[in-house]
Amino acid sequence: MNLTRADRKILEILQQNSSITNVELAERVGLSPSPCLRRVKQLEASGLISGYVALLDRRKARLDLLAYVEVQVDRHSETAAEAFAEAVRREPMVVGCHAMTGGYDYLLRVVAPNLDAYAEFTMKRLLKMPAVKDIRSSFVLETIKDATALPLDYLE
Repeated sequence: MNLTRADRKILEILQQNSSITNVELAERVGLSPSPCLRRVKQLEASGLISGYVALLDRRKARLDLLAYVEVQVDRHSETAAEAFAEAVRREPMVVGCHAMTGGYDYLLRVVAPNLDAYAEFTMKRLLKMPAVKDIRSSFVLETIKDATALPLDYLE
């Protein structure tokens, strides 16, 4: 899909405020509402816009602890990896999971109301997930940047 300057502007605005009305969006982009809506629908159909969400403040949701957890698995088989992935998908405290290169196999982003809840999650659920051999936790002390908007400079 070839993106126009208007398409990029639409994407920039929607990344900042996806609840903006089409009329407001069209005005900010410099289009009339019908062509603006048509462009948004094309961006959605292309898969570039994959969905819309409300971003919550984790602390106001009483999730004061944020941890990054390095996970090493015991065996590197497709079955074990899929069993681990499925267990992670079912776990609501795990809000991000990435397969990694380097010294560990997965990096998890975990939220919890407090250290006691995190400890219980770790001991009773995470360490019992399929193929988990070892974990290492790092706790966030301060968030310097936590952006959700992607840079659009690389779109052709």
